[in-house]
Amino acid sequence: MTSQKSFKSRVRARVDKTGESYTTARRRILEKAGHPQVSPPTDLAAEAIKTSKVSDTTLRERTGRGWDEWFALLDTWGATERTHTQIARWLMQEHQVDNWSAQNVTVGYEQERGMRTPGQNSAGYYSATGSKTIAVSVDRLYQAFADTAVRERWLPGELRVRTATAPKSFRADWQDGSTRIAVGFIAKGDAKAQVALVHEKLTDADTAAQMKAFWRERLTALKTLLEP
Repeated sequence: MTSQKSFKSRVRARVDKTGESYTTARRRILEKAGHPQVSPPTDLAAEAIKTSKVSDTTLRERTGRGWDEWFALLDTWGATERTHTQIARWLMQEHQVDNWSAQNVTVGYEQERGMRTPGQNSAGYYSATGSKTIAVSVDRLYQAFADTAVRERWLPGELRVRTATAPKSFRADWQDGSTRIAVGFIAKGDAKAQVALVHEKLTDADTAAQMKAFWRERLTALKTLLEP
């Protein structure tokens, strides 16, 4: 608790000195201390906070409390009767917890109290993820999704494109439209790029596991197709 008070004093001192908001000042101090603020990439990573539960030590370093302490505090506040958004917002506003840690604590608490199962998001759905680094330009990797003729060579199945922004992102309804995919592309140089995919709105854990295996296979096929 003493270390947490000391940290808050440092943050407030920086606010007084720089005129930054409390959140910005906190982020700058954590970055200098080697604890960068990790905000999950909107669509692609809201699913990533499924979550891989951080260690008690890591959580205490970032927030000043361990898992048991947060669980007890949330119980006292009545968090089992709150939504995911309400819990995360309370952690950030009342306890100055950064966004990444607030999401981790919220999901960890929901799983611990049976409010969701591992892999399930706050809406009750599951997701499957996949990624692959391929030795082609990011433009060519993007076209492998956006160009129908190329896509059909490695990805059988019907897609209805929702949005496509070259060469950054691609979103589409999957087959009957009950689920969807969100894809992001990152250049790793002139001749190497990474694709990261989330298959969203899956109804159960078994389906999520099946689709994860499916996308692992399909992205391997894509790599085989594109690399010389």
